Amino acid sequence: MPENRRSTAIPRRFRRISLATAAALVCGGLVSYGGVASAAGWSPAPSYTSTDKGDGTYTVPITNADVPDISVERVPAAESKEHRDVYYMISTTMHLSPGAPIMKSYDLVNWEIVNYVFDRADIGDAFSLRNGQNSYGQGQWASSLRYHDGKFYVVFNTNNLGGAYLYSTDDVENGKWTRTPLGRGLHDPSLFFDDDGTAYIFYGSGNTSAVRLKSDMSGIDKDFPSIFTAGDYAGKPFIGGLFEGAQVFHINGYYYVVIITWPSGQGRQVAMFRSKDLLGRYTSADGTNTYEARGVLNSNGFAQGSLVPIAGENGGTDWYGMFFRDNFPIGRTPALIPATWQDGWPTFGTNGVVPVGGAFAKPITLSPEEERFEQQKSIVASDDFANDAPHRPYMDEQWTIPDPPEYDDSLIGVELLQNPGFEADAVSPWGTQYGATISRDTTGPAAGSAALKVSTRTLNGSGPNQFLNGKVQRGVTYTVSAKIKYTSGPSSIRFNLVADWGAGVQTMASGNVPSGQWTTVTGQYTVPSTANVDNFKFAVETPWANPQPASSSVDYLVDDVSVVGQPVTIEAPSKEEIAPNGSRLDPVWEWNHAPDNRYWSLTDRDGWLRLTTGKVVTGKYVYGKLSGKDELTWFEEARNTLSQRTFGPRQSVETRMDISGMKNGDVAGLAAYNRGFSYVAVKRVDGQNTLGVVNRGQPFAVDIDQAAIENFVSGTTVPLGDATQVYVKADLDFSSPAGQLWTTFYYSLDGLKWTQLGSRVGPQTLDGSLSHFMGHRVGLFDYATKEKGGHVDFDYYKLSDTLTSQNKALDTSALDAAIAQAGTLDERDYPADAWAGMRAALDGAQAARAGEFGTQNQIDAPERALSYQLARLATLKTASPEVKLAVSASSRCIGASTYVAVTAVNNGEVPATVELTTPFGSKTVADVAPGKQAYQSFNTRAGQIDAGTVTVKATATIDGKQVTSTYNADYAAASCR
Repeated sequence: MPENRRSTAIPRRFRRISLATAAALVCGGLVSYGGVASAAGWSPAPSYTSTDKGDGTYTVPITNADVPDISVERVPAAESKEHRDVYYMISTTMHLSPGAPIMKSYDLVNWEIVNYVFDRADIGDAFSLRNGQNSYGQGQWASSLRYHDGKFYVVFNTNNLGGAYLYSTDDVENGKWTRTPLGRGLHDPSLFFDDDGTAYIFYGSGNTSAVRLKSDMSGIDKDFPSIFTAGDYAGKPFIGGLFEGAQVFHINGYYYVVIITWPSGQGRQVAMFRSKDLLGRYTSADGTNTYEARGVLNSNGFAQGSLVPIAGENGGTDWYGMFFRDNFPIGRTPALIPATWQDGWPTFGTNGVVPVGGAFAKPITLSPEEERFEQQKSIVASDDFANDAPHRPYMDEQWTIPDPPEYDDSLIGVELLQNPGFEADAVSPWGTQYGATISRDTTGPAAGSAALKVSTRTLNGSGPNQFLNGKVQRGVTYTVSAKIKYTSGPSSIRFNLVADWGAGVQTMASGNVPSGQWTTVTGQYTVPSTANVDNFKFAVETPWANPQPASSSVDYLVDDVSVVGQPVTIEAPSKEEIAPNGSRLDPVWEWNHAPDNRYWSLTDRDGWLRLTTGKVVTGKYVYGKLSGKDELTWFEEARNTLSQRTFGPRQSVETRMDISGMKNGDVAGLAAYNRGFSYVAVKRVDGQNTLGVVNRGQPFAVDIDQAAIENFVSGTTVPLGDATQVYVKADLDFSSPAGQLWTTFYYSLDGLKWTQLGSRVGPQTLDGSLSHFMGHRVGLFDYATKEKGGHVDFDYYKLSDTLTSQNKALDTSALDAAIAQAGTLDERDYPADAWAGMRAALDGAQAARAGEFGTQNQIDAPERALSYQLARLATLKTASPEVKLAVSASSRCIGASTYVAVTAVNNGEVPATVELTTPFGSKTVADVAPGKQAYQSFNTRAGQIDAGTVTVKATATIDGKQVTSTYNADYAAASCR
């Protein structure tokens, strides 16, 4: 739910007060901090992730949060269950779980998350942080969402989980998704249904290709490679790097392909291509490219994204753009950009200019009540961990758990390489690759009588290898080592000990070797379940680069090479790890990789999130996507870190932790994180709890000391003594300066008196290696360094956009206004479930207001929750009952006097008391029965009157409620002289 939908946790010391008492406190000015508020003053601010200005305009970007690789789809009113145009948007979530969020909007400006396509993209090690594997910066990428013939389809690529997948459902908000593997990778796929219903997926980087799907959508039917390429448009100023992210649309007889490009020396921009023929060169008579191209947007980096159809006047369709721009460390933020079309080509923005922060008119007009409700929707949320989130089918996702692997113990603990020390008379069975030459060298081995000399190298991969077919076992961790020496070349070279089974080179161990010294390169590597162990090659290499670095041609010696399997201690996926555990999180939350459901709960302690350590961190995880196999920190290795998006330009997060269940070596806290991170945490060492701040910034080393990296920053530590609970707060500032995140941490032992922990820490910026490749997130975490089984409980997660450093007085005016607004409502006017939701939020707001406040978060969280529910109620209010009358008035002459006659017929179903009022008198007629009338002729006592108006008021009891309706009727002028 959005950040303003949920009721906040009610501190146990707060008492509940009645609605009448709350209204009296507010309207009577008997509360502290804020001024007197009234229902008329209730005007809630837009949500934290909305840039809706409330005056019919919005600014770009529209979310202030990370929503990359967007694809937007409209369900038109004629096909929508809601009988109105409804928009859905999907985005990239990479290694997060659940993933591929479905966001919904009625106005294309305000969005909320209503569903996910999957709970977990895979149950293997890489998506579950098991056995040294991870999916940082990989996982699910660039989803495409389409609606066709009553069904919804999503296709996305995975960089390390088996290629592309197609999902489908009948109900995008509440339905179960069916998963179809496509069996191969499709870079940045875009699903497109042609007019005859044939489905295609367009994809590619540097070129745009397509595949046609089978008619039953069960797989790929035919390939159409390189429909057009960047090279086809050589010399065009808008053509350059990337050339990817294609999305396809059919508009007024043309097929349009929208692509992001990045020409040298320029910013990222949008290029569009159009053709009368979808498959271009495959349908032209001579095989020539039929797509013409034009640069359509080059302004402030707004680039990759989607075209969006909007119902225009006179039944036409207007096409806008939804394109994101890099806004790190917040992330990649989307913008809805209007377009002016001429000669079949769009110009986006204002004459091609889209200022960051620029305002545009909203293209869709809603009722005032709907506008206010839309503005309250969000993709971040405060949360009281009440386990009251709506159930969705993705939460019940089913997986087949594979049988645990069996191992050949005779191949464990023994040397798998033959001739590892080169003591035999020949180098066999060692071989070579990429032109290298190998020979025995007896001039100065590291040990024994000989080493292996490697020469005539020209490529980084040039070196010795040995096949270990049938010896290596999946799931086994191997200690790999080699002694290496070289004497000519760079002062230091990094050497990699690698594996290759036909799916790309995998680094098993690596290390820096200084010139002239025998140096041991060693490490451990777990062979993944996907490895082809029947074609397993071990080799020694140096790192790749383009162009080839100097290290690629260095001759070297290698000795005492070793590959030894360790006793099997691997984690295997289990039913309990994956099965639902009875806890339902709000859809704004995502786990850092797939969670282990045995070790988190919203039910172990009512109203709290419990995170339990399920294993001890090892320090043996590396980034699979980086060629250097950089090591992960303990924090990144930790499983079950629960996170939300950050939002800008300022964000504050507060939580309360119960640390009484921690064990020695445990670390738990609140983090603002990416590869670089800052966090406030409690560490338990030798039975003592200490609070402090950790900050990891750039540059990032390949080999790291995990413990040292996560040492507390000097001057930030606080011994907690016997305290079992601690409040912590993180203030994130993305604006001082822009492009950097600086975080200031605070703590409190009572939630009221707060102390800053040292100075602000940072800066956190975009990691150029794109190891995570997403915006910074805020997470709650708990990990073990000594023993598993400890736990930490989090009471709530409270958001604000006010930072302590702004030195603002605590302001309750918005909360007071919301409570007062609730006091004006009548339960009988609203659906029961919606009223119950408002009452729950009101209870939380009243209880918070009756106590003391220590932070703006404690005020804003209940206000946002209540304002969301109040705005929702306004859109659901039932039509007010009315006393139905037919009223008429006339003037006439009786003798020399004028009279005004008034008639009121009761057209309702219950008796009514009718009051007839004119300028010349009034009369009340009681109990006018249905179908009967009240009548009176009023003597004006004048011979002439001007035209005028009579008023008729009718009162009746309808459905147990007294209802009064008022009608007016005009009479004509008259003269009786």
